Amino acid sequence: MKNIITKIGVLIAMATAVTVSSCKKLLYEEPKDAPYEQTFWQSSRDVRSAIAGNYAMMRSAITSKNNRYFMYGDAIAKNYFTIQYTGDGLEGIQGGDFTFQYNINTLANYTLYYKSIAMSNLILKKVNGMSDAQLSAEDDPAQFRNSVIGQAYFLRALSYFMMVRVWGDVPLVTESYEDPINAPQLPRSSRSEIMKLIENDCHKAINLLSWNYANTGDAKVTANKGSVYALLAHLYLWRATMSDVSVDAPNLTDVNNADTTINTLISKGGYALTDTANYKNTFIGRSSEGIFEINISENTLEGSSSSIGSYFLNENYIRGYGNNPRFYTTPLYLNNHFETTTDIRYKKGFDLTNPEKPMSVKYSNVTYRNPGQKLDPYLSNNIIIFRLGDMKLLKAEIALYKKDAATAIGIINDFRKRNDPNPVLIPAGSSVDQVMDEYAYERGKEMYLEGHLFYDLLRTRRYGLIVDWLTESRFRREGFYWPLDPALFRNNTLLKQTPYWLGKV
Repeated sequence: MKNIITKIGVLIAMATAVTVSSCKKLLYEEPKDAPYEQTFWQSSRDVRSAIAGNYAMMRSAITSKNNRYFMYGDAIAKNYFTIQYTGDGLEGIQGGDFTFQYNINTLANYTLYYKSIAMSNLILKKVNGMSDAQLSAEDDPAQFRNSVIGQAYFLRALSYFMMVRVWGDVPLVTESYEDPINAPQLPRSSRSEIMKLIENDCHKAINLLSWNYANTGDAKVTANKGSVYALLAHLYLWRATMSDVSVDAPNLTDVNNADTTINTLISKGGYALTDTANYKNTFIGRSSEGIFEINISENTLEGSSSSIGSYFLNENYIRGYGNNPRFYTTPLYLNNHFETTTDIRYKKGFDLTNPEKPMSVKYSNVTYRNPGQKLDPYLSNNIIIFRLGDMKLLKAEIALYKKDAATAIGIINDFRKRNDPNPVLIPAGSSVDQVMDEYAYERGKEMYLEGHLFYDLLRTRRYGLIVDWLTESRFRREGFYWPLDPALFRNNTLLKQTPYWLGKV
């Protein structure tokens, strides 16, 4: 019997081989997993290893390629922060050109997401078929099975949600193929099909998961009902506003669904906003506000030496980093978003030692594995995917879609009063359009560098406030979606390039 570490490696290899056909035949010349199939799925210990591998794959997909989660969600909205040139062309994405070779071969390739999806599909297939006797080490085998299956549905839904916002139409893979060599080639499915699967997976997960955690060590960094409700709320708002970008009016059915979903999350989840005195603790992780996070904690020796936060930090924060970080916050962002310097998000979120190149210090919880000599530094800041502040602000967006400016004003002003002893409030009687502008700026303050900002601007149609390369014409032509890496076409003749990028890649 292989040990657990070896089994995890086998599972990762299996999941890699079961990815969408765009990368089939690249990894195995013949199926080699049959012996492991017979020996692995025999106990709850095996299942725990598999679901841990599923989370590891999701983390890999999110953190690869310069922390791609933040590149898609924040960096391409260039007026939030600047990427300085170092020769790899990464800064090109900030001008709306996604065709630099480095970016095409990395950020335009979705393979890592499909590895996570393949693992989810494998878990759904195998754990459903395991008997209570095989899971007898658990106090409640049925509950354990439900929890694992629910988490797999959530992780599959989250992977697809991340991809549908980046590429729109993507291949839809819901089966686990025993023989990856003979897995079918698949074309891109419509975003409506992808979003329907996400919705269905979320509903299945909700029925299988609980609000609480059997093990407190799993809190926030594994999925529960709250995690799924948060994903579902974002899905509904994305679908309400981005299914048809030829129009600006949202689909109110999905808007109302988002409203109901967030109400349930807030009333039943037991979450609480972090006290502003402990502002930065939210971004260390596992705070009362956290709903779902990717574990990047040195408490479990899973800190990061290449976190998004480290790109902003200099020698004052990490020994050996010099005085010129590659990323810096634009002074324009600070000037446009913060009416005062007393806002806690301004005071504790940024270092203005160099006023021309301010540093974001939202993620600056540095731990040295050799503390005596300050060597081997790692950032110990979880990646916050969903949190309560996000959900509460989305309620203002929902109100604005319903033409209820007064409710939105109240929500936004509450955020300003909570975070600033000298708040500049939105006056009563402001129009929906005026309040939507204020909402976009408030999201920019509250959700800075959390992977949401570009998507917020697309949903609300406020991209013109921040993203100068995204004209209305390009937006209507869906020029915010990414192209596909040409390497993906080599073994899948059914794939087609993203329409906006035809002839450009």
